[in-house]
Amino acid sequence: MGEQVMQELNHERQLSTRKKGGLVTMPFIIANEAFEKVASYGLVPNMILYLMSDYKIGVAKGTNILFLWTAASNFSPVLGAFLSDSYLGRFLTIGLGSCFSLLGMFLLWLTTMVPDLKPPPCNQLTTCKQATHSQFAFLVFAFIFISLGAGGVRPCSLAFGAEQIDDKNNPNNERALESFFGWYYAAGATAVLLAFTAIVYIQDHAGWKIGFAVPAILMFLATLLFFLASTLYVKSKVKKSLFTSFLQVIVVAYKNRKLPSQSPSADGWHYHRDSPNSLPTKRLRILTKACIIQNAKDLTSAGIATDPWSLCTVEQVEELKALIRVLPLWSSGIMMSINVSQSSFPVIQASTMDRHLGPKFQIPAGSFAFFTIAVIGIWVILYDRVILPFASKLRGKPVHLGVKLRMGIGLVFSTMAVVVSALVEHARRKQAFKQGLLNNPQAVLSMSAMWLVPQYCLHGLAEAFSAIGQNEFYYSEFPKSMASIAASLFLLGMAFANLLASLILSTIQKITKSGGKEGWITTNINQGHYDSYYWVLAIMSFVNLFYFMACCWAYGPCADEMVKDKTKIGTSKETLEELQRARSVADERTSLFKGLPS
Repeated sequence: MGEQVMQELNHERQLSTRKKGGLVTMPFIIANEAFEKVASYGLVPNMILYLMSDYKIGVAKGTNILFLWTAASNFSPVLGAFLSDSYLGRFLTIGLGSCFSLLGMFLLWLTTMVPDLKPPPCNQLTTCKQATHSQFAFLVFAFIFISLGAGGVRPCSLAFGAEQIDDKNNPNNERALESFFGWYYAAGATAVLLAFTAIVYIQDHAGWKIGFAVPAILMFLATLLFFLASTLYVKSKVKKSLFTSFLQVIVVAYKNRKLPSQSPSADGWHYHRDSPNSLPTKRLRILTKACIIQNAKDLTSAGIATDPWSLCTVEQVEELKALIRVLPLWSSGIMMSINVSQSSFPVIQASTMDRHLGPKFQIPAGSFAFFTIAVIGIWVILYDRVILPFASKLRGKPVHLGVKLRMGIGLVFSTMAVVVSALVEHARRKQAFKQGLLNNPQAVLSMSAMWLVPQYCLHGLAEAFSAIGQNEFYYSEFPKSMASIAASLFLLGMAFANLLASLILSTIQKITKSGGKEGWITTNINQGHYDSYYWVLAIMSFVNLFYFMACCWAYGPCADEMVKDKTKIGTSKETLEELQRARSVADERTSLFKGLPS
């Protein structure tokens, strides 16, 4: 009897201490992320048409609203990452994000169900009424909650999922992580494709009520599935945030700004924590003053800083330096994001063109973004599985395009995309004039909407080169401790791009409306000058190419280029000194370019 009791106690102890996480949690986490993407991305393509038809909002104002909404959705993941790392933890952040997103989609669906939440339909007897302040505020609150939801789910899902299966004691750990990343990205790509096809098709053919109800239902399923597996998840404790670390370096460097940059003695001058042999780099020496030990009282008996707001580690300083150093190249990619964010105008263009494939099937106007996503996927597969292996076989050695070269090629494709957009819009407007449809924006031209496909494909190539190159650049140049920053920098660039796109559009519209003119961006696309707007973007993109080259020169060799040079010329002492001199030159160029003290 006693042995049986002991066996039962041991069994209960094993059950209570059984490790959580594992592959069993993957369906719940991946489904949550995938459903959130299908729901949120599926609302974007046709939203300009909904604002114009149901809220009587003009093209320029509606596009600016979408720019700001997209900017908020891209900036909120940065805020979500900060709150997750500093206060809430990943589980709670994803959970709150899912609830916020569900609430926002429910509010948006209510605008289609409750007549008092939007202006009444127009008729021939009365003039069209604009939305009241309360009606517009209700719509804006729906957008805000959806953006907050994206900020909670998107920056944490990948890290939270990897955390469930990242077990160093498991011999199959690497294979499990590889499998998770593969399924995660495959599910994300499939979700975006479904959003741009199935959800948009439902909105076009079943109306806004069902078209907005489906995303809300999917988001409800995403939230439900995530919380159902709550007891299975590994929930790590909150760690110190990098944002706090950066702020500490800035504060301490300012406090020590009058200290000399050079050490009076070779030993014990800089505070190290994780890497005792590391030395601060020569660039941005004003920040190096944050890790200078002024007296023995700055450290405890265990070698830990008594006050992190008075003394920082060399590692903290170098992390901030790495971030500052990449900012010029990061800013050069914003122009491409501005071009990609011009999603409203092509939808309006497509709605006035012949979108039939065959006698019965018609492509929804908002589904043409499918070509951008498809090109990205096709190019990544061809580049990784066909082009690079074939080129390596021809040259007899591994071939690899540097990250900066790929970023530059992407900017060239982005410039070509807006040039093609301007040419196609000029041809479309010319056809509207020939067919006598300048005063009828609802009429469909006898011009195939497939003429819009090349610009979508070029945008896809631009993202395949530049966006992927940027992310790889950040990961390779930053320390491993800054992986979360590397993951959020591109989204932060998209957020700034949306804000700048809104500013550019408002400025152009204000300038072109002077003197009693209607302006380039009109509700009647046939009477507007969207082609001229595209030419302005093309000129800005062309100028940005030279800015990018200047940033590349200022940055100097990056990690992949230095590894390539090291492989080519050997690893002797002279070689290492040469590489160090090259890096020093790059540091000086960076200081000159940024105008910061060195």
